[in-house]
Amino acid sequence: MNKVLRAGRRATFAVFLLNGFVMGMWVVHIPAVEDRAGIDHALLGWLLLLLGGGAFAGMQAAGPLSDRFGPRRTVPAGLALCAAALVLPGLATNAWTLAAALLVLGFGNGCLDVSMNTHAVQVERGYGRPIMSAFHAVFSVGGVLAALVGSQTRRLDWSPVAVFAVTAAAGVVLAVVVTPMLLRPESGEAASDTGASAGTGQADAGALPGQEARPRTRTPGRIWLLAALALMLMLSEGVANDWSTLHLKDVLDAPESTAAFAYGAFATAMTAGRFLTDRVAARFGSFAVLRYGAALAAAGMTLAALSPSVWAALVGWTVFGAGLSGCIPQLFSAAGHADPAGAGANVSRVAGLGYLGMLAGPAVIGPLTHLMPLNLAFFLPVAFCVIAAVAAGVLRTPEGAPAEEPRAALSES
Repeated sequence: MNKVLRAGRRATFAVFLLNGFVMGMWVVHIPAVEDRAGIDHALLGWLLLLLGGGAFAGMQAAGPLSDRFGPRRTVPAGLALCAAALVLPGLATNAWTLAAALLVLGFGNGCLDVSMNTHAVQVERGYGRPIMSAFHAVFSVGGVLAALVGSQTRRLDWSPVAVFAVTAAAGVVLAVVVTPMLLRPESGEAASDTGASAGTGQADAGALPGQEARPRTRTPGRIWLLAALALMLMLSEGVANDWSTLHLKDVLDAPESTAAFAYGAFATAMTAGRFLTDRVAARFGSFAVLRYGAALAAAGMTLAALSPSVWAALVGWTVFGAGLSGCIPQLFSAAGHADPAGAGANVSRVAGLGYLGMLAGPAVIGPLTHLMPLNLAFFLPVAFCVIAAVAAGVLRTPEGAPAEEPRAALSES
């Protein structure tokens, strides 16, 4: 395997890891930031919507920029912006400054999310086999590392500003270090000459950075279907993030120490599953990962929702995480491979709607609990997982996956 391609893969792993670490550090320090800003939980909940809104805006901006200038330029810029913006919430002293800080942090995270996934698609195209899920698994590892490091710095009574500043500096340094390792746009297209996008009608695949490969056309319906599936599945993931612990505590009367294992089981299964998914996708195809993964997730959530036992519910949350783990990376990969010349814009649409789904999880389930018990409200994500399993055929098109054979080696130039 060409060393340029291997370097690009290592750089992508590093960026995903640090992105997970940056956002994990923010989550760990939310209580301290809230205290410094002098706000209550209710106001914080509203302010967090700005984080999501900023991320959505950043995703929509980064997609066309990645297509025009290439991820080699947008990934370092997004990484530096996201890392540097982490310092801002630590400096906030009231609701207004925290609102502005979260908007900027969200925008930086959205820019990085789309640009790094677009580069991941480019690397995957060069390898000629599925590798997207491993990148997402490393993002999860970054969050775990942030939880471990953050708990230690909180124990040592480090201020959030100091921790955020060190993390930001590491991000800026990494942005400089990985830039030479990232694939050049023309190299990525050369690597895909044998046809990851057969049948797409692509023209002028070797366009230079800053040039349009061909006139932009309207987004194909297939991309919007991928985006709709991403919204449903990431909403389901958001439900696990926000409601799994409360489910064990409030529905099954588990002590708080035990209830915390619900999210832990889900997150561990998600991370482990993503490390295994690429091998499964290479052997059976991305279609099978989505269809049977979503079906398994539906079964796991059903078990968790209907179980009268804490331990059976924990098994259900574990199965839910394992089934869901590989689904989203397949959607991102399919969006990027559908049209290499418009990979950034397509990924931004799928990631953007997916992110909105993640934010909508608590907002949708909360009102449902006024009409039915919490565990019965979980049948909404069950239904979404079933829909995703039924619609998995959207990945069965030639352009929805990398070509079967590895690409030609990339040149150093």
